Amino acid sequence: MTDTNMTAITESRAEPATRSTLPPPNRFRFWAWLWSDKRALISLLYLSLLVLAAIFAPLVAPYPPNEQNLMDLLMPPSAEHWLGTDDLGRDTLSRLMYGSYNALYAASLAVGIGVAIGVPLGVFIGFVGGWIDELGSRVIDGVLAFPPIVLAVAVTGALGIGLTNAMIAVGFAFAPVLARTMRAQTLVVKNALYVEAATGFGASRLHLILRHILPNAIQPVIVEITLMLAVALLAEAGLSFLSLGVQPPESSWGGMLARAYHYVEVAPAQMYAPGFAILFTALAFNTLGESIRVLLDPTIKRR
Repeated sequence: MTDTNMTAITESRAEPATRSTLPPPNRFRFWAWLWSDKRALISLLYLSLLVLAAIFAPLVAPYPPNEQNLMDLLMPPSAEHWLGTDDLGRDTLSRLMYGSYNALYAASLAVGIGVAIGVPLGVFIGFVGGWIDELGSRVIDGVLAFPPIVLAVAVTGALGIGLTNAMIAVGFAFAPVLARTMRAQTLVVKNALYVEAATGFGASRLHLILRHILPNAIQPVIVEITLMLAVALLAEAGLSFLSLGVQPPESSWGGMLARAYHYVEVAPAQMYAPGFAILFTALAFNTLGESIRVLLDPTIKRR
């Protein structure tokens, strides 16, 4: 057998092994990770059901959210009203389903405003450096000195009472936290060798930020965003509890909790539905954020 034939046989035998070592497509890797991490799977399933409930509430809710029945006040759970009724005879399950839209809208709006302000600001002051970095860092530290809920109440008082204004206020409270995280990541990434190599090849500052710094510095911010969704949900519930968020008769989990609080000695079960809805949703956001943190952490050895 000649050397040419031996080489051909060797290459033909090595070809299947080479094909088997190719990494799977991104979509398969995502589903493999999701199936291996049961916490993330359960959290995504719960949040998906919550989104579906918010979208299709007019179709699947057993009653209109503001329909009153003064003959069924503070009723316990029954076959007609699975979660009972409130002090005005309104179905608790229907109001809970309609309130899921306000909860998701509030969390998304607050975090979206925080990302839109904090991420560009953190990248800018971290990339430019110098006195701009010093001045921006001191401003961020000054804003972080205020408790977030106090800052949100102050901004809500200036903008006016309402869900959108309340969540804009919460978004302003989130922005300095994200800006500080993004600044720290930018300071690390901008000194990497591949950034210096791109600079040596004549890449512009905008190209460096969009193609090299931002994609490699955003991972911790993604994890922080998932955790802030839970904080924004709790903030919306707290502001609605104080009558600074969703206004009656529109349904809100915080508003439902506030009304049930006045009748806690007569009908304590009325606090369970909105309270557990807030608890489980915040827990789902936190659990998903922890799973993403483990996924993106290169120091954790994966099995």
